[in-house]
Amino acid sequence: MASSDVKQTIGDLDKDSFVSLLSKLIGEAKYVQNNPPELIPEEDRVVKHVLDVLLPYSTTTGGGPLLVNHVTYYPSRGNVIVEYPGTEPGKILSFVGCHMDVVTANPNDWEFDPFSLSIDGDKLRGRGTTDCLGHVALVTELMKRLGETKPKLKSTVVAVFIANEENSAISGVGVDALVKDGLLNKLKEGPLFWIDTADKQPCIGTGGMIPWKLKVTGKLFHSGLAHKAINPLELAMDALKEIQSRFYRDFPPHLQEQVYGFATPSTMKPTQWSYPGGGINQIPAECTISGDVRLTPFYNVKDAMKKLQEYVDDINDNTEKLDSRGPVSKYVLPDENLRGSLTLSFDEAMSGVACDLNSRGFHVLCKATEEVVGHVKPYSITGSLPLIRELQEEGFDVQTAGYGLMATYHAKNEYCLLSDMCQGYQVFVSIISQLEDFVK
Repeated sequence: MASSDVKQTIGDLDKDSFVSLLSKLIGEAKYVQNNPPELIPEEDRVVKHVLDVLLPYSTTTGGGPLLVNHVTYYPSRGNVIVEYPGTEPGKILSFVGCHMDVVTANPNDWEFDPFSLSIDGDKLRGRGTTDCLGHVALVTELMKRLGETKPKLKSTVVAVFIANEENSAISGVGVDALVKDGLLNKLKEGPLFWIDTADKQPCIGTGGMIPWKLKVTGKLFHSGLAHKAINPLELAMDALKEIQSRFYRDFPPHLQEQVYGFATPSTMKPTQWSYPGGGINQIPAECTISGDVRLTPFYNVKDAMKKLQEYVDDINDNTEKLDSRGPVSKYVLPDENLRGSLTLSFDEAMSGVACDLNSRGFHVLCKATEEVVGHVKPYSITGSLPLIRELQEEGFDVQTAGYGLMATYHAKNEYCLLSDMCQGYQVFVSIISQLEDFVK
């Protein structure tokens, strides 16, 4: 089918239909918050609305060409794979990553109800409008339109709506299980667009993330007799400074970061501090600092974890050489045969991704963005997207984009703009159109 005919046939986003569907999805946001063990989402509540829209145009009901597969690995936590068949075998493109869970929201902290859609001019407000229920509704509307208009496409178009993107405490529920079972294998034959970023531009790089905890053990004692204590708070500060210095020496800014336009290089920093409690006149026995490493994708996450452990081991072996604070801030008490110590642990890490800038998927996304938005400026951030590095390593041509707002991503008072979502829809149609003309 000629590319101009594709655009004319599919047309523009039906705003009323989109807003109506999004209203239903945001109405489920309270029940798809993902923060186990307290909050385990029931993504099938969102699935129901998606299926209500798409099944009338599916082979399931005989009403249309869409192949719809509801895949569930965990009760009430389904995924949906929707396929619009093309005429040319092996010619395919996919929109993946639209996830049906959301991060938590406390209504007391918001200026409006996070769990119902409200409209303020161009703003569509509620938890999930930007991340990622807005995209779920948008891609559902695209697949509905394909089912309605039945354009004769060479390319098969696939949409994959996934469970369990916002938290990895429970695995084997979402796209990881779909890949493991081979249900996405044929998507390797064409570009895969992961629709879960923001600001209407191609996101070409993300950071890896290593959550860490540093438990520091000292010796509890009266603060008026500081020479008899090992102050874990001071030890933590001095040890962390040394760890950070070594990290930035071993993982300096990488030349490729400029090519990809990363806003920051790799970072290693604390974000939380805790201790067991006690009086103001007590030097405590221990404390824990937690934080994360954000690693640009040109470094290996396992290498960074290994290095961090080496730093800690070396400091433990040479505690007396560590800089300290004042004449009695000592981290070794030889007369008592006591030494302060550090214990490092990690939560589950993930790798960043650098998209292939020479791929067909990247070029059609850029052209579509320039055509619809008026300019194209790919960007990279050391924020982290789970799963896509694994897809890339499995052989998928992964490109990422999104049409919400980075400023409201995971934030209070989340919203997206209807006008941006309309442009996102046009980008999708342009991608489909361009790939019709592509000779494999």
